Amino acid sequence: MNVYEINDLGKLLSSNTYAGRGIVTGKTADGKKAAVAYFIMGRSENSRNRIFSEKGDEVIIYPFDASKVEDPSLIIYSPIRKTGNKLIVTNGDQTDTIYNFIENGKTFEEALETREFEPDKPNWTPRISAMLTFAENDFTYKMSILKSADENGSACNRYTFSYKALNGLGHFLHTYVCDGNPIPTFLGEPERVAIPNDIDEFTTLIWDNLNCQNKISLYVRMIDLESGAVENRLINKNK
Repeated sequence: MNVYEINDLGKLLSSNTYAGRGIVTGKTADGKKAAVAYFIMGRSENSRNRIFSEKGDEVIIYPFDASKVEDPSLIIYSPIRKTGNKLIVTNGDQTDTIYNFIENGKTFEEALETREFEPDKPNWTPRISAMLTFAENDFTYKMSILKSADENGSACNRYTFSYKALNGLGHFLHTYVCDGNPIPTFLGEPERVAIPNDIDEFTTLIWDNLNCQNKISLYVRMIDLESGAVENRLINKNK
């Protein structure tokens, strides 16, 4: 096994009918841009009833049909927020927790010490998070997963991974190993994946390889490390 292997993101996605919610972050192959992607999938009508919307630098998830919302607590949140030189990406309302802690001079890790996995027994869906920190025309990033310690949800295990951005390399963290009942939680370190230079290529690579039955929405952002210029792409299955 080559621990330095860089995987094809499209193949990882196409071979997994239910990755759940996923974060990809890293640096483009030419070293010029930071790349971030966040997608959601869903099996139930409540989970599938969602769309992404942009509000400035922020992304917000809304119900597509408000009349069909069963439980808004775990499906309506801001997955992407920016504060200072930091960009936060998560799969839940811990986005706001991290944002508030950073605003008060505290850390990514301190924020997530106050949170745990989702209370959706028997799946105990993990909370996954990432934060990019920009400085001197470059960036570093951290990723985190909060997981149940056992099938009863008795305790929370917290894992944080810190990375220096390397050309062409990204990391992919998702909530589930694959489909199942209950759905098996992601295992191990974030997966190493290749990051292309072009935002449309990156967007298509992800969207076209997500399971067509279960994919819901995708948001992709690239930030030019020299100029700070931002490009975004947003796709909603519900229109």
